[in-house]
Amino acid sequence: MTRSVAILGSTGSIGVSTLDVIRRHPDKYRVTGLSGNQNWAAMRRQCDEFKPELAVMAAPAAGKRLAAAVAAMNLHTQVRSGAEGLSELAGGGADIVVCGIVGAAGLHSTLAAVRGGKKVLIANKEPLVMLGPLIMREARTHGATVIPLDSEHNAIFQCLPPPQLQPQSQPQLQAQEGAQTGACAAHRPVGIRRILLTGSGGPFRQLPLADFHRVTAAQACAHPNWDMGPKISVDSATMMNKGLELIEACALFAVRADDIEIVIHPQSVIHSMVEYADGSMLAQLSSPDMRVPIANALGWPQRIDSGARRLDLLACARLDFAAPDGQRFPAIALAREAARIGGTLPAAMNAANEVAVAAFLADALRFDRIPLLVERTMQQTEATSDCDLDAALAADRQARRRCQELLPRGRRCQTAATAAMVSTG
Repeated sequence: MTRSVAILGSTGSIGVSTLDVIRRHPDKYRVTGLSGNQNWAAMRRQCDEFKPELAVMAAPAAGKRLAAAVAAMNLHTQVRSGAEGLSELAGGGADIVVCGIVGAAGLHSTLAAVRGGKKVLIANKEPLVMLGPLIMREARTHGATVIPLDSEHNAIFQCLPPPQLQPQSQPQLQAQEGAQTGACAAHRPVGIRRILLTGSGGPFRQLPLADFHRVTAAQACAHPNWDMGPKISVDSATMMNKGLELIEACALFAVRADDIEIVIHPQSVIHSMVEYADGSMLAQLSSPDMRVPIANALGWPQRIDSGARRLDLLACARLDFAAPDGQRFPAIALAREAARIGGTLPAAMNAANEVAVAAFLADALRFDRIPLLVERTMQQTEATSDCDLDAALAADRQARRRCQELLPRGRRCQTAATAAMVSTG
């Protein structure tokens, strides 16, 4: 049976990889909706190839240019712009929604997809960081199946026992009644001792700390293993990405921050591991190619070809592991603190990090100052224990304002345009 797919952030790296997997399976998937930020030319090419029913550009000016191009090509694709168009696309008629919009901008559309009872493939960390518990509750309420696309979380997903095989109490069964079997854990998986979240350590794993203040945006975006967008690449360089993933994993898999250990694994072959109470440890291995977790999530519970290079263990020769250096990567400790306190603090931390990364990419902040700026913003932002949508958005706005105010004088105005460009597409 052919399944319809809508891709939010189709012009970014996740979207392009998803379309490549879909291109290999025309008998299984049909693209009915696409969205991008400003890159209308790339969207025009995607519309020409996949002929979706709806295309959405977040930027109104880009939407106008795309509408004119689509009309000139005599395509039947309707074009929308802005947040309302994204929510319409996410909550529309597609069977599968791929959420790949970087940053807090993807929050509303992710919620719309979950509330639409879709099979929701989440690649963007920020919505689950900001509002993970609510998103997972909404998924159970509306019968949505949530599968992570992050290579690490997808690896954990593959290593955990299938939810339908876990013993459940009657209240848990009632809470899940009507939900599709296989959604990410609504309660703590049985028999789990810990989750090991792996990360490459980024491009500066061995760079002397004394040189961190000289790091340029080009250097930070040159990841040794993965091809990613600028914002995610910088997060990898600071290892804030592991901190965000830790908070995300707590929501996805119903575990505590203390149940998760972050491990540096430079080869990026083992994407994460799960240790069980009996001493067994399961790991998911593959080439560092996002098409692998995308194909797993698209095809789940079946397996489909991803197009990725097969993993050659003999060529790998060795697998190394190390504990992250707290002095080199202070962002991990900040994220653990946010996860421990909870409430709106993760949303505030995420907002401060987005502003700080945008400032760095705009050459308005030194690389080594990114975690310091995030920490100061967290200290000066009022966090609440309750975290619904309004509270999370309020914390996001407050933290962004405060973080902008803490930027070096004369450099604050440089970050606004860069912050918009950081988003996928």
